[in-house]
Amino acid sequence: MRFAMILLAASALAQDFSHPEVLKAAKDAHFADGPAWSHDGYLVFSDTVTRTLHQFTPGKGESDFGDRPGGAAGNAFDADGRLYTCEPHERRLVRTGKNGKGKAEIVADRFEGKRLNAPNDIVVRRDGHAYFTDPAFGSQQDSRELDFYGIFHVTPKGELEAIAKWKTRPNGITLSPNGRILYVSDSDRHAVIAFDLDGKGAASNERILIEKIPGIPNGLRTDEKGNLYVAARSVLVYAAPQAGSAKLLGEVPIPETPSNLAFGDADLEGLYVTAETSVYRVRLGVKGALPY
Repeated sequence: MRFAMILLAASALAQDFSHPEVLKAAKDAHFADGPAWSHDGYLVFSDTVTRTLHQFTPGKGESDFGDRPGGAAGNAFDADGRLYTCEPHERRLVRTGKNGKGKAEIVADRFEGKRLNAPNDIVVRRDGHAYFTDPAFGSQQDSRELDFYGIFHVTPKGELEAIAKWKTRPNGITLSPNGRILYVSDSDRHAVIAFDLDGKGAASNERILIEKIPGIPNGLRTDEKGNLYVAARSVLVYAAPQAGSAKLLGEVPIPETPSNLAFGDADLEGLYVTAETSVYRVRLGVKGALPY
């Protein structure tokens, strides 16, 4: 068993991320963010400026997915195919039916009677526990009612709790392949923070995992090996974290500054990266870890 683990570690360290083929999958966005891969084989992403969602289907190209008057930032599909969307302008998290169809249902918009700041990114575990970040950037800070920037947990029953109340701003969020570690990027501290999650979705053991990240860390994803991908100056790839730390494996160069990322394609080996005006697709030869 130990020998097998050494071989796996050596294989991860030997992988070269510096010269992948980077293809443009979608273009002409005002600011692309929030990619999420659907069960049905397509990518959804947000154009935060125009408050719209877009769809990219391999072999078919890009199409409109719908307007979000309340804003559109992070997106995530749950195990039933329902779409969660962070709406920062309306300061809420909403959920629509399978494949984003039907009327939007408000999942969370207030905490202890006060409006949320501006929900930004979201991940949903296989068992229905959802986690989202609630920072505030730019003019969003002028209308804040909460005196903290939150990381929130929504139970399958719809109960809302704050698992962290920061003075710095959380941004991207994702899960380990087994759903037992929650990763959150901190844009102000240039860091990634980790929490342990139990079977009931409760978080504990908050700790700094990665510090001094070059650029502003935004979206996060993990692959099937547990390696962590951080959208920052470029896409930074860190080895599966062990004992509260993570080693940099390499960088995936992207023509524009990345905002967020998601694994997709039929084999889940395509890494889709939203980056300012475009969405890029990179084949890295490793499968992504989908939370559902």
